[in-house]
Amino acid sequence: QVQLVESGGGLVQAGGSLRLSCTAATRTFTNYVMGWFRQAPGKEREFVADINWSGTTTHYVDSVKGRFTISRDNAKNTVYLQMNSLKPEDTAVYYCAARYALADRFDSWGQGTQVIVSS
Repeated sequence: QVQLVESGGGLVQAGGSLRLSCTAATRTFTNYVMGWFRQAPGKEREFVADINWSGTTTHYVDSVKGRFTISRDNAKNTVYLQMNSLKPEDTAVYYCAARYALADRFDSWGQGTQVIVSS
């Protein structure tokens, strides 16, 4: 497993932007698919986006397509989630996750960072 540390959450008005960052403590960052998940109050954790080792392939949940962008900087062992046009329904704790390239599930998780979008 990989130790992950998120930052960048906060309170923002609807329509605003935030950028989340997640740094991984590993020497083999490029061996991992990186992802972002979120959990809103009273709801199950849901997939938001993921990115392959080179950054050439990304996936998004439909509700964030066109508003959120996932990216990574392998030189810095960091993955980002740029969130634009935020909506109140984006309010959640956002978690960074890592999945080893040959694994079938994400098994390393950060501590989470709170995002609150006010209307």
